[in-house]
Amino acid sequence: MEKALRSFLLTLLLLYHYVMPTSAMIIRTNVSTDQLTLLSLKSQISSYPFHYLDESWFLNISDCHWVGVTCDYRHQRVKSLNLSNMTLTGKIPRDFGNLTFLVSLDLRRSNFHGNLPQEMG
Repeated sequence: MEKALRSFLLTLLLLYHYVMPTSAMIIRTNVSTDQLTLLSLKSQISSYPFHYLDESWFLNISDCHWVGVTCDYRHQRVKSLNLSNMTLTGKIPRDFGNLTFLVSLDLRRSNFHGNLPQEMG
């Protein structure tokens, strides 16, 4: 039930930022695949006592400026994800393989379960 509620709330959040117009009547259309994938990961986290991700993981901020994320300068795609020492607990989402520029992943001192997608092999 909690997982279903979390998924429902994430869906509402995504709809709010993609579909609902802003006060200037402009619809946000430049959300990247990497942002969606990282938000999918965040939605699968069941425990993160220090809430580091809550400080910057928002759609109105480029994912290249999110805590733990480093982007490729040329393509502005996620090349490194360092979530070490955040004591996160959760599941690796199926769409994690969408981070096609990812070359470094550090999840030390976290407890994730599930398989890394074949694309990351």
